[in-house]
Amino acid sequence: MTVAAGTDPFGISTILDRRLDKDLSQSVAVAFSGGGDSLGALIATKAWADACGRPVIALHVDHGLQAASPAWQAFAADAALRLGVGFRALTWIGDKPAHGLAAAARRARHALIAEAAREAGATNVVFGHTADDIAESALMRAEGSRLGLPREWRPSPVWPEGRGVFILRPLLGVRRTAIRAALRALEWDWIDDPANADPRQPRARARRQLAEAAGGSVPLDDQASMAFQGRFDDWGTIRLDRERLLQAPDTSGRRVLAAALLCVGGGERPPRSERVAALFARLAGPEDFTATLAGARLVAGPEILITRNSGEMARGGLAPVALEPGRATVWDGRFELRSPRPGLSVVALRGAQARLDADTRHRLRAAPAAARPGLPLVVEGGGRLACPLFANDGIAVHSLVAARFSAACGAVSKEPRA
Repeated sequence: MTVAAGTDPFGISTILDRRLDKDLSQSVAVAFSGGGDSLGALIATKAWADACGRPVIALHVDHGLQAASPAWQAFAADAALRLGVGFRALTWIGDKPAHGLAAAARRARHALIAEAAREAGATNVVFGHTADDIAESALMRAEGSRLGLPREWRPSPVWPEGRGVFILRPLLGVRRTAIRAALRALEWDWIDDPANADPRQPRARARRQLAEAAGGSVPLDDQASMAFQGRFDDWGTIRLDRERLLQAPDTSGRRVLAAALLCVGGGERPPRSERVAALFARLAGPEDFTATLAGARLVAGPEILITRNSGEMARGGLAPVALEPGRATVWDGRFELRSPRPGLSVVALRGAQARLDADTRHRLRAAPAAARPGLPLVVEGGGRLACPLFANDGIAVHSLVAARFSAACGAVSKEPRA
């Protein structure tokens, strides 16, 4: 049984209206495991998309960890066919870690989904997390898990695969029991993953605690406001007003600082909260200072300048990255480059500034001295060097820092155009 266009089986059309754009023609992607929550998300998204003429694609990930995976994929493909949405099966291939398997699988899932969404022309992926997931995550965190609480709207958590891709969770105000009741009324079946009942799994234990608890509503997490932005430039630095940062309400200032360090550092793992808190406390003092954290270098005066920590790049031995003609290459998590010809690779500028032509050296003076060693340098087979940010040689380059920071701070509140 299908759902008529424009119907709202779970009462989430206002969320979809707020976050998605009815006037776009690009696909809306849905992460679809075949479980009840993701099936509810797919049905609701399909009903909304039909009303505005937008296509939907279901993205199914096979982690290769369950004997029943082929059957689950077949079920998901059949459900997508019944609903009349596109379907793509994704597989996590390669060796699986002996430790930290859940975290590795979660990262692989997000990376596969983000890349497939981009290939489908989608900038948004709908996930089926519910109000129960918020409560389960809170219980898991109480056990020591570092898993974050699900939020309605956020950038993809993987980098650089998730660049430009946002996650929407429109069902966070809906209980899992209500979704399953609606699915039964619509004559739909779904997959039940046995791992959700395995007491060795933290989520299964949290789910059992909730099931055994007395009734009552599940409290939802309030999203802190992090919308104020820093100042950006082409060479991937962020400047923040120190006084304004310190006057931010609640923990917003610390979260903005953490986001800035992460984005300029180019990594994927956010800095530890206790280290951010210590750095923030130091900013509240009278001194001007320099500090490093999360691959970034912070110079604190009345204005805070955050650049890439070139010393860490040197210690880490950042290897040259080959540029494949016509394809986007992300270098150091901070710059995206496209080359029109073969035989080029990109490295860090550090130590090579004197070998550049006089015009490029002159133009480099516009960049802060602390930022120059971390800029991209393109090397040709014959040894010719060029800094693509300042040279007109056909190599397209742009910094990813500003867009990533804006997304992390909540400045992007609606589905962007592909």
